[in-house]
Amino acid sequence: MVSALGWLGQQGRYCLIAGLIAGLLTPGLAEFLRPWIGVLVVLLLLVTGIRVGAKQALGVQSDLTATVLRIVALQAVLPLIVIVTLAALDLLHFPLAMAVSLMLAAPSLTGAPNFAIMMGQDPAPGMRILVIGTALFPITALPVFLILDPAGGGVLSGISLSLGLLAAILVSVGIGFAIRHLLPVMGQPREQGALDGCSALLLGVVVVGLMSAIGPLLQTEPLALLLWLMAALAINFVLVSGALLVSNWARLDMSIPTAIYAGNRNIALFLIVLPEEAAAPLLIFVGCYQIPMYLTPILLARFRGLIQ
Repeated sequence: MVSALGWLGQQGRYCLIAGLIAGLLTPGLAEFLRPWIGVLVVLLLLVTGIRVGAKQALGVQSDLTATVLRIVALQAVLPLIVIVTLAALDLLHFPLAMAVSLMLAAPSLTGAPNFAIMMGQDPAPGMRILVIGTALFPITALPVFLILDPAGGGVLSGISLSLGLLAAILVSVGIGFAIRHLLPVMGQPREQGALDGCSALLLGVVVVGLMSAIGPLLQTEPLALLLWLMAALAINFVLVSGALLVSNWARLDMSIPTAIYAGNRNIALFLIVLPEEAAAPLLIFVGCYQIPMYLTPILLARFRGLIQ
C-alpha cells in the first residue's frame, strides 16, 4: 500500500487532470461529491500537516515577514487596484469583473502546498501563506467588501466565514503537526512519498466535486461556458506567470509558492455569503477556474523552464 501511494504521489499532476476530466464527463458523480468537499479539504490539510511538520512550516522570523508582505501585496493591494481601475472604466458592474475582484481578495487555495510538492518544491512556504493569509483575510477583505457591498450586508457574514475557515485550517493542520511530532517516522522519504500519494488522491477527488456547475452548462450553453473558461484561463495565466516573472526579476525567494498563491485562491468562500443572484455567475466562474488552477503544477513547471 505504501509503495502504491508513493507511485501515485509521483503521478500527482495527472491525478488532477483525471479529476478534471471525471468532473466534466460525470456530472452525477460531481454532484454527489459536492457536499463532501469540505470534509475532503480538511483531510487534505491534515495530511499536508503531517507531511510538512510544525517546525518546517513555521520557519524563522524572516520567513514570516516575507510571507506577510506577499499577502498584503497580493490579497489587499492588488484587488483594490483592480477594483479602482474597473470602476474608472465603468466595468465593475459586469459579473466577470465582480468575480475577478472577489477572487483576488480571497486567501490561498487550500491545495497550494500540495501543488508545490507536485513540482518538487518545499511545501512549507505555501503552508505559511495559506495559514497567515486566511488569518488576515477578515482584515484584508474588509475594504473590498465595503466597496463592492456599500450597504455592508455581507461584511459580517464574510468575516464570520473567514474566521470559521481559519479555525478549520488551524485544527486540521494542528492535528497533522501533532501526529508528525508523535510519529517521527512520517518524516522519512518512504512515508513522505505515501503522504504525497494521499494528497494527490484527495485533490483528484475534490476537483470532481468542484466541477459540479460545469457539466450541466456544457450541455445547455457550451458557447457561454467556453467564454467563461477562456477568461478564467487568461486571468490565471497572467497572475501566475506575472508573479513568477516579478519574483525572478527582483531575485526574491519563494518564487514558486508566490506564483501558485497569486493565481490560485479560495474564491468558493464567497459563494456562502453572497446573495443568490450574485452567486449564480460566480459559481460558473469558480467551476471554470478549477481547470487552470488544477493545471497549474504542469503549466507552471513548463513556464518556469522557459524563463530559466
